[in-house]
Amino acid sequence: MSERTIHLDADPRDWRCRKIRIRAYRWYARVELDRDGYVDSVSSRGDTADLPAAYADAVEKVQGAAVDRLWYDGYPGSFTWSNGSRWVTLPVPYTEVEAAVEALRGAELDHDYSGLAALASRLTLPVADWLSPGERELLRGVDFHSTPAVFLRFLRGKARSSGLRLNGRATAGSVWVRPTLPAAEKQLREMFPEQYPGWVDRWSGHADSGETRYRPWVGGRDQNLSQRAAPVQFRVPKLSLDHECRCGFRGQSGDDGRAHADHHATWALGVRVPKNLFWPGDLVVVTTQSPIAWRRLVYKVAGLPQRENHYDFRSWSHLGEPEETEDNVRAYLLKSNGHVVGYLTTHDTDHHRPWDLIDESPLGDADDTLRPRVDLIWVADNYRRQGVGAMLVQALADDFGSPVAEVSWSTPISQSGLQLARRLSPDGIWVS
Repeated sequence: MSERTIHLDADPRDWRCRKIRIRAYRWYARVELDRDGYVDSVSSRGDTADLPAAYADAVEKVQGAAVDRLWYDGYPGSFTWSNGSRWVTLPVPYTEVEAAVEALRGAELDHDYSGLAALASRLTLPVADWLSPGERELLRGVDFHSTPAVFLRFLRGKARSSGLRLNGRATAGSVWVRPTLPAAEKQLREMFPEQYPGWVDRWSGHADSGETRYRPWVGGRDQNLSQRAAPVQFRVPKLSLDHECRCGFRGQSGDDGRAHADHHATWALGVRVPKNLFWPGDLVVVTTQSPIAWRRLVYKVAGLPQRENHYDFRSWSHLGEPEETEDNVRAYLLKSNGHVVGYLTTHDTDHHRPWDLIDESPLGDADDTLRPRVDLIWVADNYRRQGVGAMLVQALADDFGSPVAEVSWSTPISQSGLQLARRLSPDGIWVS
């Protein structure tokens, strides 16, 4: 299928003309209604071009049903779409492309949403029937048409989003399922009914009829070890253990803590080096003129100290075209075991004052000697207190051709930064 553009208004050359674009992908086709110029034209007259509520609801139903259908068919990826006033996007199977075009045309020109409703009805899958309570076998070609492995993966995702435990197994031509409702999920829905409107418990207390076929046993672990077991009891503790982690991750995530676990592992072990970077040594200096892959890696590493210390901005932002900076901005990256474990960002400046490192002690007279300034140092948690920070500052001084005592430090200096500065230059440092 080639890309097509269908114009809905009389003059296709008018920039205000509404258009439907059809773009083919490997698994599905993207049907997009472009209302951008039309919205600008209507807004310039003081009118509103927002989608009516019934229009937006019909589009949302089609999008949800189409996404489920494509995942059911085996599509392994994710989707991006829009249902705003300027663009309406429908990812649909190839067999429904023409129906999607006509449905959007009718909704846009005639305010007739029956085409969208009919399309959503055809795409909607009987998920509620598949996840109904009871042990049963769903046959390929009768109950579903995708491969058993793909179908089981799809059902697991739908069960998880519904708070169910599927207990499923795929065979050569069928899928065995036994959806159940965990006690914790049942309690959650009973405690917060406003978060689950229309939810009905169909699983608790369900008993299979005597005609139910038994699932064939295929070996492995003994079955029915939880038969006639008493459910566990849940309590609400008075002590709250939710607090901010040292890695800087805040708040609760809706992915069972996977986002926090991933961030914490990166904070502790360092950022994994991309495979497309040839890195023969351990220490590399990245400048604002370096290839974009290196500058992107510095930007990713800079996000770790930003989150840990709650800075407003990252210490590296040079992601555009290669450019030369007047103050020679650069970053030092230290690699170990395939991860970036040390990071120092710096630039050269000629505004300094001496400080004897004594608390509340005043700064000395200004000095205009050009020196490298340490803007920020960060070390992965597992590599701290092993001399990594000192090695990075020494490398900076060696590259500049000055003693380490001549290196300047940006203020304010953190407590760990003061400890490092005292170890490298006990008689005093330059600050800027």
